[in-house]
Amino acid sequence: MLLSIQSAEFYILDFLQTMARSSFSDKFFAFYTSLGDPVMFICYAALLLVIRKTRRDGIMVSCGMLTSLLIGNGIIKHLVQRSRPCWLRPEVQLLIKNPTDYSFPSGHTMTVTVFSIILIYNHPKLAYGLIPASLLLAYSRMYLYVHFPTDVLAGFLLGGIIGCATCYFFPKAEARWKKRAEKTPAS
Repeated sequence: MLLSIQSAEFYILDFLQTMARSSFSDKFFAFYTSLGDPVMFICYAALLLVIRKTRRDGIMVSCGMLTSLLIGNGIIKHLVQRSRPCWLRPEVQLLIKNPTDYSFPSGHTMTVTVFSIILIYNHPKLAYGLIPASLLLAYSRMYLYVHFPTDVLAGFLLGGIIGCATCYFFPKAEARWKKRAEKTPAS
């Protein structure tokens, strides 16, 4: 069963390689995927933390992204140890540097999903830009032949769970911190 799923996934990836490729798309997706690198999201979170008006967003995003890093990259990738499509088919010319970590789940997709859900939760109008940007980033990972479709789906699912959990638990924790701060006498 797993082999037939992987065969179907290779069919999708190979279709993208033969039917969707163009020199513009190659350059665009190679650049666009770099905007979704976890290091870039650390920079985005840092920017939110520095600006007083968005500091709460930055704290929430940092908590969510740290959780996704620990769960996705720290635990699941090492338990599953799924090879990337570009490792299994090295004849496909990569447009980006060959990743060195495992494929499942997609860390880029998980991170952008956590980031987007939290910001959309706090600022619903951002959905108009963040949802298409997230979908495009997820697509770029398959276009570039570094993730299978199920890696991307798992990234969306885990990112969605972590993002929603952050939006649920963070306000509760924030209320506790405020209560505790009110009880503690000023020194």
